Parts: sequence; structure tokens; C-alpha cells
Amino acid sequence: MRFSVLTLLICNFIFAQTQYPKDYFRPPLDIPMQLSGNFGELRPNHFHAGFDLKTNQREGLSVHAVADGYVSRIKISTFGNGKCIYVTHPNGYTSVYGHLQTPVGAILDYVKATHYKERAYEIEMFPKPGELPVAKGDIIGLSGNTGSSEGPHLHFEIRDTKTEFVINPIFFGFDQNIKDTKKPTLSSLYVYPLDNATVNQSKQPLLLAMTLQKDGNYLASKVKANGKIGFGINAIDTDDVSFNKNGVFNVTSFLNGNQNYNYQFNTYSFDEMRYINAFIDYSRYKKTSQRVQKLFMKTPFALSIIKTDSLRGIIKTEPNLASTYRIEVSDYFGNLRTVTVPIEFDSATPIVNAESVTSPYFVRYNKDSNFEKDNMSVFFPAGTFYEDFNMNFDVRNKKLYIHDDTVPVHSNFTITIKDDSYPENLRDKLYIGRGTSHNGTIRKGDVFTAKAKILGQYGLVLDTIAPVVKIAKPIQDKWISDQKKIDLTISDSLSGIKSYNGYINGNWVLFEYENKARRITHVFDDALLNEGANDLKVEVVDNVGNTTIFETHFFRSQQK
Repeated sequence: MRFSVLTLLICNFIFAQTQYPKDYFRPPLDIPMQLSGNFGELRPNHFHAGFDLKTNQREGLSVHAVADGYVSRIKISTFGNGKCIYVTHPNGYTSVYGHLQTPVGAILDYVKATHYKERAYEIEMFPKPGELPVAKGDIIGLSGNTGSSEGPHLHFEIRDTKTEFVINPIFFGFDQNIKDTKKPTLSSLYVYPLDNATVNQSKQPLLLAMTLQKDGNYLASKVKANGKIGFGINAIDTDDVSFNKNGVFNVTSFLNGNQNYNYQFNTYSFDEMRYINAFIDYSRYKKTSQRVQKLFMKTPFALSIIKTDSLRGIIKTEPNLASTYRIEVSDYFGNLRTVTVPIEFDSATPIVNAESVTSPYFVRYNKDSNFEKDNMSVFFPAGTFYEDFNMNFDVRNKKLYIHDDTVPVHSNFTITIKDDSYPENLRDKLYIGRGTSHNGTIRKGDVFTAKAKILGQYGLVLDTIAPVVKIAKPIQDKWISDQKKIDLTISDSLSGIKSYNGYINGNWVLFEYENKARRITHVFDDALLNEGANDLKVEVVDNVGNTTIFETHFFRSQQK
């Protein structure tokens, strides 16, 4: 992948020409729009795909279809967007509503029927165009906190129906619902020496001091460099209402007045999401939780929001040549913050040397690599990593050491362990794990294989411990005619829970799973209960087949 200045200009022109409907969609909530997260915000392993809309810190608000259309997809998951509804509109776009507490009306009936048909809580449905039509303003669900949500809110997206690219909702007229007169905040600026270069007598990245000028912009301390260098920033944006630290919309850098790097959060595909780990200084993020956005590509990667020159934002310092580097950070509303960096060549001897990694194992990001020792091996297909690096690899005490998690991984690699020391009756209870975390493991005799996406320490883990099932409020031999639901907690200390099923009087019943609380809940349906005595059975299985069965007996009257 190679960009030129001409490519950059053409792409920016195309973005500028895209016309999105400004008055087609209504807001999905009745309350004033406040953002707790915006489009493109930097998240673990992905860019945020839409708006996170505040719901007054509570659940149960009405969620409306933003335009006429039909429900084209419903996904119920314990992670991600939790309970999520997709509505396809006739204008070529699809709206998405995530973390719902529940769908409502005909959509809820459709979902419930599918739960019982598939005998599963986690389901995905694709209704046909005529099955679940909706009109603009119809209530399709209630806001919630399901899935990976960290608090009550509504996740809202707009996608191109044909390509499924996510598009910044701000383009669809929702800027009229948000007031923003604040400039983005630039909290830190880093300079990176590349390919054995030296910056201010250091071969390691440096934090640069910035001085606030009278006009609200910054002047950075002088950079004295020898060789190739790049820059990175830590920047956030806020608006006038919500005050959350959101992501910035546009970042552009200039060298001596010529644009050399740019990204703007307009639209991108889900296939590009994981490139966030190349987009940021991943090592610094893992060590400090600080996401520094790099303004250069050491090696090219296919993230479409980035437009750059032939040097990919890298700056080559040369003798007798001083340069001026400028970074512009802006939001959608045109609020702009800049920092100017003076650069000059300097051949001074470095005082701080680069961090050394002594290892006979060298990985090229665009080549296959395979390392073996003591019946353990790891295979990295080409494209697993973003850059070349020296890898620490070793096997000690039946543990496989594969560098550490400060190096980002883009796609799966394969771990293979051969171990015949366990008796046959225990081998199905073994799995390959990072610590105790479970990686889906395939066994053939005494050879175990698993895919992984994080570097670190791996080994075989023996799990003979069954899951734990506890009832929140005991009901054994009690009359519970006025009780509306039943809650249990389920947990597993090693391989993790693979499945659970609940039965009343021998018939499968729906238990909803709230992963954050490790809680399963069944809401009683009188049609599924006997008058008087009832039996409850819950079966929980972990990822290596250990099973726990919880049983109890209760009484209930249908006569109110």
C-alpha cells in the first residue's frame, strides 16, 4: 500500500463530495442528545463505530426507529453490543441500536420465539423485509446496559447497507443536536527516532515540552535530530454539554507547509478496526494506558482513514537544513488547535541508547515464522504483526514464553504443544491457556493446538473443577406465587463457561445471562408452570466438559 500527495488530495476531494441526508433521520431518544462516546474514539482493539448516547444514567428509556424501514438483523449476545437491533432504511443506510435492555412489541415476540426455537440465549436473526416493518418514531426497544457496556447508555450507528461500512453519524444532521465551541485538547507530544536515528541525544522516544501561546496554540521545544523521525500526539475532544473526553475528528500534519499526514474519522470497515493497534503507540498504551496517536507509518498498513505522502509521515533530517513541523487537531465543528515544532539537524553523540532486545529470533511482519523448542512451537503467518522485531522466545518448565503483550498482534497465530505425561482420562480436561484464560484447543492424541491473538506465557492447563452455581434467594420447597423471576450466579475458575441450560418440569426455559454480574435470570411465565409443585434444573458446562447440575423444587399458584 503506497500513497502519494496526489492520492491524498483525490481522497480528500471524494470525502468532501459525499452528500449525506441531513433531515432524514430523527434522534433515537426523546431526551436531548449528549455524547459519552463519539465516532472513531480509540477503544481496546477497535475504533468506536458510532455514538454512545447518554440515558440519564438509567435504563428503560424508549428507543425509536430513526426512520421508516424494517428490522433486518437482531443479535442477542453476552458481549459486544449485547441486545442489538438493526433497521434497514430505503435510502441505502442501516441504523443500529445496541446495549438494549429489551426489544418491545412484535420484535420482542419474534426474539422470544427464536430463543425457544433454538433453545439458546445467544442468538442472531435476519428477518425478511416484510416480517418486522417499522415507521419513523416507532418504539423498537428500551435502553439498557447489556453486553460489554460499562454503564447505561445507547450505542447508535449508521452503516452503508450495501458495504456495511460504518459512517460518522454527525454527517446525517445530528450536528444540529450537539453544541460544541471548545477546541480539542492536546495533552502531550512525542517524537520518535526511527531506524537508529537520534533525537535530542536520545535513541528512545521523547516527550516534548509545549508552551501555550496567546492565541491558544502551542509552540513545542526544538527537536535536534539525526536521521528519520516521526511524531505522535495524545489528544481528546469535549463539547459544551457532555464534558466526556471523546476522540478527535481530524488530525493533519505539515512539513514546511506541505501536508504529509492526515486522518479524519468519516467512514471505515469493520475489517480495519484492529489496525488501531498500529495507529497508536501500542507499547506505551500497554505500559501506561495512554493512547498516543502516531503521525507516521513505520511500515504501511491498510487503514483507509489515513492519507499520507510517499514517506508515510516520516521526516528525514538533513545537515544544514532547518524545518518547521505543524500539527492541526480539529473537531467536526471547526474548532482548531495547533502545535508548531522547530526541527534542525544535529550530529551530537547520543546519551540515551535504544532499549536492547537480544534474541536469536527475528520476526519479519510480511513473512511466515515458525519457532520450536522442547515439543512446543509457535507459527506466525505473514501479516500477524505490523512491524519487524526481535522476539524473545523460550520454553522453561513446560511453559512457552512468546515475548510479551507490548507488541500488538493483528491476526491469529498457532501454538502447538506435545505432552504425553498426562494419563488418557485427563487429556480431554487439558487446554492451552495464557495464564488460566482459555484458548479453544484441539487435541489429537498427545498433541494440543490452539489459536491465539496475544503474546505472552502459554502452557497446558488442567481443569477438573466443575462450574459453581448458586441461587440468589433459596426457593427449595417454598411457595413463591408472587415472585416474578429467579436469579442464579454461575462461574468457573479455569476454562470458563461454555454453555448453560435451564429446565422447569423437564421443559427448556429461557435464562438471560448478564456476563458482568455472572448472573442468569428467568422471568416466570405462568403458561410454563404447574399449579402447585414445580421442578427447576439448571445445567452448566465449562469449556472442557466439566458439568454442574443445580436442582430445586418449589410451589406456585396460578390463581391470583
